[in-house]
Amino acid sequence: MAFEDIYQEYSPKIFRVCMGYVNDAEQARDLTQETFIAVWQNLPAFENRSKLSTWIFRIATNNCLRAIEKSNRIKTTDLPLSLPAIHEETQEEKLNFLYNCIAGLEETERIIISLVLEDLPQAEIASIVGMSNINIRVKIHRIKEKLSKKFKEHGQFE
Repeated sequence: MAFEDIYQEYSPKIFRVCMGYVNDAEQARDLTQETFIAVWQNLPAFENRSKLSTWIFRIATNNCLRAIEKSNRIKTTDLPLSLPAIHEETQEEKLNFLYNCIAGLEETERIIISLVLEDLPQAEIASIVGMSNINIRVKIHRIKEKLSKKFKEHGQFE
């Protein structure tokens, strides 16, 4: 498969996964670009020991984790605990709310749910994250419960 074809097929998915990690479109675009630079540089050395998609998502995941680690070194302040409910009207606002909820999850949970949103099979997610299929299934269920609770708290299911 030519690099251009790989880029066309996977770049939107990788961007969405990166958004799930960093919740910042500009940074997600940068991480997507870094991912595909790494793919382009290492494509000749790819040994087909895993699926191409697994390899690309793993590169993206590692890039995102490094970016998060780097940003954690910078001091930030927390938002007040009681924010007024936000009434989203547009699809974009709802999507931003989803990414905000995902950003509030633990690091591993963000990885897993981002890959689920890309419709990756649980076995492939398990391979990318380094967990068993059963553990991934349980984690996905718990993550969905957490997200549902956040959505209900903010009136998203009313």
